[in-house]
Amino acid sequence: MQDDLTLILDDAADSMKRAIGHLEQELTKVRAGKANPQILDGITVDYYGAPTPLAQVANVSIADARTLTIQPWEKNMLQPIERAIIAANIGINPQNDGIIIRLFLPPLTEERRKEFVKRVNSEGEQAKVAIRNIRRDAIEGIKKLQKDGLSEDTAKDAEADIQTVTDKHIVLIDKHCEAKEKEIMAI
Repeated sequence: MQDDLTLILDDAADSMKRAIGHLEQELTKVRAGKANPQILDGITVDYYGAPTPLAQVANVSIADARTLTIQPWEKNMLQPIERAIIAANIGINPQNDGIIIRLFLPPLTEERRKEFVKRVNSEGEQAKVAIRNIRRDAIEGIKKLQKDGLSEDTAKDAEADIQTVTDKHIVLIDKHCEAKEKEIMAI
């Protein structure tokens, strides 16, 4: 019985850490004015009929603070990469010179910064929902154990532990979102 309870608590904490990791990954994709190759994560290119991540068909590097360069490994991939970037709607128009593709990141306007902050807050809210769902599932597991004979005091203590872990992760989400918001709003 105690082993099952420990398993539920550990599983919940582990799942919450993965939710935080996912949030961090999503926040790196939000542009903050500086060139960052991670804004291209999630873009897939049609590579001979198969959707393939951009990083697997080209070398993405930072030329300067506001420029990314994409060097395809095959010259005939220039057009599909360009189309994939345009279709991804990341707010950047690719410049193709026949050898490499350059992405010039324009300075962010106040309006665009506010859009990015909204996106960051939306990602943060999704992470909070995920954390709360993990908490709910863990508490349901504890209640099932209670029906199977777990003492009421132990169940209440376990629920309090779950709530403590949940609160800690919610605060962590808020810190990540605040830091990203400061990064976006800095000129």
